Amino acid sequence: MSKRFCVVLIAACAASPAAAHVSLETKQATIGASYKAVFTVPHGCAGSPTVKIRVQIPEGVIAVKPMPKAGWNVDVVEGKYASEYDYHGNKLSSGVKEVAWSGGKLPDQNYDEFVMHTFLTDRLKPNTTLYFPVVQECETGVSRWIEIPAEGKEHSHEGKSPAPGVKLVPKP
Repeated sequence: MSKRFCVVLIAACAASPAAAHVSLETKQATIGASYKAVFTVPHGCAGSPTVKIRVQIPEGVIAVKPMPKAGWNVDVVEGKYASEYDYHGNKLSSGVKEVAWSGGKLPDQNYDEFVMHTFLTDRLKPNTTLYFPVVQECETGVSRWIEIPAEGKEHSHEGKSPAPGVKLVPKP
């Protein structure tokens, strides 16, 4: 291999993580069932370490339990749901609306995961994508992974900040 080819290859590999975004590890989930949402964070903000991850919980996602993470604080914001949901015989009208992990430090060159257990209510629409907007705060800068395509549309490659999404499938 020529030196020039190696330099180009190294430059391409180094640039790839910057184009990556926060995403969900599991790309498909069943309505009316539990869903373990694993948010993958592949890099910081333009070289700066990640110090906080905030995840907005979409309507129809209930019984949210974030997984503690060593070296990080976990906080939740609770609020009213738009409607009442049945969850194992109990009526839920409020719950977790946002989860935030903070106080840790994820260097730009490292990768990590932030996890929560959820329940996807049967009121969600099958064969659609459910989006979880995420704000990634760094020592310097912020990345807002919040772009949600119009109903019936998919994310385009032109979008710079796509929200992580999971395809919803009907219960078998």
